[in-house]
Amino acid sequence: MAEVQTTTQSGEMTQRFIEFVMMQAQNAALFLGQIPNPQTGKAEVNLEVARMFIDQLAMIEEKTRGNLSKDETTVLRNALSSLQMAFVEASQNAGRDVASTESTAAGSRATEQPAPATDQAAPGDSEAESRKKFTKSYGA
Repeated sequence: MAEVQTTTQSGEMTQRFIEFVMMQAQNAALFLGQIPNPQTGKAEVNLEVARMFIDQLAMIEEKTRGNLSKDETTVLRNALSSLQMAFVEASQNAGRDVASTESTAAGSRATEQPAPATDQAAPGDSEAESRKKFTKSYGA
C-alpha cells in the first residue's frame, strides 16, 4: 500500500513540476510577444523580463540535473530551447526596429544643425557598453 501511495505522490509532483515549467514558459512567451497581453489584447515585447524567465528555467535545468524524470527533463529542455530560439528572433526583430527608427531619425536630423563635438562620451554610452559586457547570449 505504501508503494502505491509513493507512486501517486511522485506522479503528482511530476505534474506540478511540468505545470511550473509551463507557467514560466508562458510568462516568457508573453514578454517575447508570442502571447497577447491579457489586459491590452496586444502583443508586447520586453526582452529583459523575458530573459529573466528564460534564465530562471535554465537555472532550474542546471540545479535539477540528474534528479528529474524523463518526462520532466523533456518538457524542460523543449520549453527552454524553444524560448531561447524565440528570444534570438525577438532580439533580431528589435534590432531591426531600432535600426529603422534610427535611420528615419537620422534622415530628419540631416537638415538640422549638427551638434557641437565633445571629447566626452554620452552618458548612455558607458551604460550600453556595460550591458554588452554582462549580457548572456542565446544565439550564435
